[in-house]
Amino acid sequence: MPQFSYKARRRSGEVVQGVLDVADRSAALVQIERLGLFPVAVDGAKGGAAAVAAPTQNGNASRTKLADILPPSLRAAMERKRKPKLQELATFTQQLANLLSAGMPLTVALNSMTHLESKGIPADISRQLKTDVMEGKSLSDAMKRQPLIFSDLYINMVRAGEQSGALVEVLRRMADHFERFAQVQAKFTSALIYPVIVVSIGIIIMFFFMTVMLPKFLSIFEGLDVPLPFATRMLIGVSDVFKDYWWVIILSVIALLVLFKRYKSTENGRRTLHRMMLNAPVFGKVFKLNLFGQFARTLGTLLRNGVPVLTALQISEEVMTNVILKEAIAKTREEVTDGKTIAQPLARSKVFPQLMVDLVKIGEDTGDVPGSLENIAQTYEGELNIALRVVMDLIEPAMIIIMALGVGFLLLSVLSAMFAITSNIAR
Repeated sequence: MPQFSYKARRRSGEVVQGVLDVADRSAALVQIERLGLFPVAVDGAKGGAAAVAAPTQNGNASRTKLADILPPSLRAAMERKRKPKLQELATFTQQLANLLSAGMPLTVALNSMTHLESKGIPADISRQLKTDVMEGKSLSDAMKRQPLIFSDLYINMVRAGEQSGALVEVLRRMADHFERFAQVQAKFTSALIYPVIVVSIGIIIMFFFMTVMLPKFLSIFEGLDVPLPFATRMLIGVSDVFKDYWWVIILSVIALLVLFKRYKSTENGRRTLHRMMLNAPVFGKVFKLNLFGQFARTLGTLLRNGVPVLTALQISEEVMTNVILKEAIAKTREEVTDGKTIAQPLARSKVFPQLMVDLVKIGEDTGDVPGSLENIAQTYEGELNIALRVVMDLIEPAMIIIMALGVGFLLLSVLSAMFAITSNIAR
């Protein structure tokens, strides 16, 4: 029976070596995991090495390039999968951490994941991860072959957990990280649902009234030589436009949406719109708090789990959805490369608030930047909850006032016409 020499880590991080008499490399990996170890490298009897957790020279290799070298069938299957939601990713991560914490070897845990219900993460993903690990790849390298499911942030944190021997702890932190982001995202979305529904219903009612109800009502005035009030004449004109040129209105709206989308896709358009979002009244504060909290939470989580600062900044930059913040983080990363601290370039960007800069500087002075970033994230997440409640308190009366003005104008137009007819008949 062939022999396989191996190098592995204990849960404490200690590196151990040994030799196994097994049939093949897959059996060697299973045996290593049964010993409660995390495999690092397995060498065959003829000296052929199969690096299980071989570190890459560039942890931020382009996932697009990786997808390009995959077989066409695998690439097509990958493209059919949708990107999981944050809550779905949190559930998957927590389930995997629970299985590993119970003492299951990694391959056995991944096999169990194919039977656990994890919405958003197809069972064949866990099955493919298990196959890749059995073939000698590390979990992070196996996840790197699924770029639609696992982001650079996820992969780098798993790699850091593998190298430190604290994979379970890292997975639990990631599950908590995604859970927090899912909660913030849900609160942000719920704050926008009410005004969108009210505005949509209002538009539908107005369109129906203008095109269906009002023409029937105005037929009463036909044949009557009665001067109509200005408000009524204005309403009739608007109704005629809606009734006769509704298709022009619809095409115009579609054309505006297409032009807006094209403008948004350009670099200048994206930067202008994102800057307007940050400076918008009322909503601008909500956007800023959400983005600052997201940046602090992401960067702090990465640094706490041993990801190098430059890699952590690059991943945090990719996570950001706002171009203005992306550019500020990219400039910060360039200056950190020159040996400067994080706080100094953050302050020079004039994008991040002074509170964040001061707390990061305190963290650098005390040697606990991840702790300071976590405090920043908690602070902004708390302020975000308050800001969302304020926005909701402002939106509800604003929607009521707008709807009241619209209905009031309709009633004024109709009733004033009725009064004009009645007074004319009385004469």
